[in-house]
Amino acid sequence: MSILDKVKIGNSVQVNLQLSKDRLTKETIDAINVSSLGKISDFRITDGKGIGVVLQLSNGKEQWFFEDEIDLLDDNGNVIKKNNYKKENSNFIYDFLRGLNYENKNKVSDLLNPINFFIWLVVSLKDIF
Repeated sequence: MSILDKVKIGNSVQVNLQLSKDRLTKETIDAINVSSLGKISDFRITDGKGIGVVLQLSNGKEQWFFEDEIDLLDDNGNVIKKNNYKKENSNFIYDFLRGLNYENKNKVSDLLNPINFFIWLVVSLKDIF
C-alpha cells in the first residue's frame, strides 16, 4: 500500500529529521526544529519508482521529502506505526519462500551438495519475485 492510499493533500504529517537532515538546508532544518509537522501540498514521483511529498513547513516554505522520511499522523495527531511488511502475495508458496533461511556452508562436501545449492539459489532469488 502506497502513501497515496493513506493521505491526501492537506493532511498533516511529521518529518523524521534524522532520516533527511543530510540533504536539507540549514533554513529547512531550523523550520523543522521549530515544528516537525508539515502539511502536504503535493505529491512527486521520486527516482521513477517511489512517491515523495511536498510539505509546507512552519516557516511557510515548501520542501519535498521521500515517503520514508515522514511519519503519518492519525486524527488525534499520533504517529501511525509503519508496516513495512508487504502482504501483496499471500499464498502458500510465497509464505514458504519467506520462511526459508540459508546458513553459510564451510565444508567442501556441503558446498558441492546440489540440495544446498538449490536452497541457496531460492533464498537468493526470493526477493526478486
